Amino acid sequence: MAKSSLDLTRVRNLGIIAHIDAGKTTTTEHILYYAGAIHRLGAVDSGNTTTDYDEEEQERGITIYSACIPLQWKGCVINLIDTPGHVDFTAEVERSLRVLDGCVVVFDAQKGVEAQSETVWRQADRYAVPRLAFINKMDVVGANFDNAVAEIGERLDGRPIPIVIPVGAGGANDSSHPFEAVIDLIDQKLIRYDPKDFGKTFQLEPIPEEMLDEVATRRAALFDILTEDDKADLITTTVLEGGEPDPAKVRSLLREATLARRLQPVLCGSGREHIGVQLLLDSAIAYLPCPLDRPAVSGTSPKKRDREETRKTDPKDPFCGLIFKIVADSHGELAFVRVYSGVLKTGTRSLNATRDTKELITKIYHTEADPSKRDELTEALAGDIVAVVGLKEAVTGDTLCDPSQPILLERIRFAESVVSQSVEPESGADKQKLADVLEIMRREDPTFNVKTDPETGQTLMSGMGTLHLEIKRHRMQRDFQLKIRVGKPRVSYRETLREACEIEGECQRVTGNGQIFGRVKVKFEPIPLDQYSNAPVAEPDPEPTKKSKSGRNAPAKPAGQELVRVRSILKHDTLPEPMELAAIEGLRSALQSGELGYPVMGVSATLIKADFDPATSTDMAFGVAASDAVAKALRQNIMLLEPVMKLEVSTPEEYLGPITGDLNSRHAEIRDIILRGKLRVVEALVPMARLFDYADKIRSLSKGRASSTMEPCAYAPAPDEVLQKMLNPEF
Repeated sequence: MAKSSLDLTRVRNLGIIAHIDAGKTTTTEHILYYAGAIHRLGAVDSGNTTTDYDEEEQERGITIYSACIPLQWKGCVINLIDTPGHVDFTAEVERSLRVLDGCVVVFDAQKGVEAQSETVWRQADRYAVPRLAFINKMDVVGANFDNAVAEIGERLDGRPIPIVIPVGAGGANDSSHPFEAVIDLIDQKLIRYDPKDFGKTFQLEPIPEEMLDEVATRRAALFDILTEDDKADLITTTVLEGGEPDPAKVRSLLREATLARRLQPVLCGSGREHIGVQLLLDSAIAYLPCPLDRPAVSGTSPKKRDREETRKTDPKDPFCGLIFKIVADSHGELAFVRVYSGVLKTGTRSLNATRDTKELITKIYHTEADPSKRDELTEALAGDIVAVVGLKEAVTGDTLCDPSQPILLERIRFAESVVSQSVEPESGADKQKLADVLEIMRREDPTFNVKTDPETGQTLMSGMGTLHLEIKRHRMQRDFQLKIRVGKPRVSYRETLREACEIEGECQRVTGNGQIFGRVKVKFEPIPLDQYSNAPVAEPDPEPTKKSKSGRNAPAKPAGQELVRVRSILKHDTLPEPMELAAIEGLRSALQSGELGYPVMGVSATLIKADFDPATSTDMAFGVAASDAVAKALRQNIMLLEPVMKLEVSTPEEYLGPITGDLNSRHAEIRDIILRGKLRVVEALVPMARLFDYADKIRSLSKGRASSTMEPCAYAPAPDEVLQKMLNPEF
């Protein structure tokens, strides 16, 4: 059993993010191999890479689950997380970036910035994560380093700054000189990697004479950018006088600008040809932050939500950590925790500030990609990422902290699910087992939701796409030995209001204890559509938040993150406080599900009036009256919302016409058609309901030569005929 001991200046918590097939996993495999974490270089095509340990990942040749592996490189400890590129598993990227200090964004040298490249870049922006860019696949036909760099600036609003340039580009069939090496612009050396040992050894060579002018031009551009922020005059005077600046000072300036996210250093290479990855590792150590470089983590007091609390990355500060992932294991659930401050020790009880419960820390581990392979620790220090066993009630996004000095960190935000599918066991005897398995999978994956259809009684599972649900189905069958039947995938709609209205809700009932009465008037208003696109939103609490003793209108979630807003503007003493709270909770509860059984979003409900009878009014009566107001509002004024997908299609020129014609038939809004190498790229917004057969259709239209990617973009009003059919299914 090991004790964790960290020099935080020598720690890097890094992620690898990219569009699918850009080469993340191959790059990660080379990093592990060069660092000595593995002794055999695996390949995605062979299904034997280290981070794609799951059987489903190996069969499909894609990353599904983020994997965290500790490794060492030149005296530094790196907690490396390889993330999926497919949009259906974007939650893995979201939760990884929430706890990482820096990241490497991998781009395909031929395709440049792709659809999911934009998504992961924006996610890194949202969490203010400094990053490097790695232009991979420089060996493929059509590889273009300069185009890829330009697209990072134009499409991602980045400020890329090449510190490496390629020697050659493309493969044997390309017109340019084949890719063979890279040139380090700072040290002015050509680096040639030996393919015989998979690039593990390399030689430093002088720059070829025919490339000296290009290197001089590129270095001048590099120094022009760096001297803009050279307030300490580390290199500016030297550069202006025509001298050679000290490489160490150049790196110091570059590191400072990278940490401030003013620049993104760009490197290039090829995982397949084993070129450039070791220099990428060196650059990650040199330019990306250690935990001490990141600002102190901030949160709120669980008791007083308006009071800010901060924790420094220091073992001497009170402990606090964030649970960013839960994995079901044969020995129980494994919770992955980023330790932000203090020390987490085995055998102690930590406060789960999100749920106001105590959690026993039974075991602490450093894990490999496969969570079943692990090294046990007695404690984990600030700045580390570890796996914990023993938590009973915690879910992704919960805060663990010192019970005597509590803090509540901001929860991780995830996108709304867009596709649903019914699921049932083949045998009635497996009904409870299915419910238990679905609950385990829901706890693991915040974008996977489960509910019961109130009309049919069917169990519906919802996710980010058809592949997402297919993976879940296979896992139920393979890992849990469940025999199940599933229905056809269907769109996960949402409900909202067409226009503002004021509705009166009432409760007049006779109960066993006599008559009860309550009447409320509620103003309902739609929240504009642009305020609830399918950007990540706060993960809903599995249970309603406890009512605040200090305020009558305490929100269930942090302000600004609610899809439904509920408040009261009743004058003081209009209602007794318990009844007002019951009315507020009645509104919030009723707005969880709409007239058609879909979740409600984009609705603001304000309690503006209440009638109270001292003799017959009760808390329950006002809860029922509030629910009655919601039912009336939605019944009279419902609008159905459907998920709209951002679709990107890459196609040879000759198939552009048929593909755009097909998109028009699907009610697509074509936003742009751009030229990328020899391909045309169509960017469009398309209703999810019209895309279930799209993968097969595009293969047919292009004879298998076109490809497409899609991601949730927003919710928009569904056609009236869809709503009418749902309201009147018999017609």
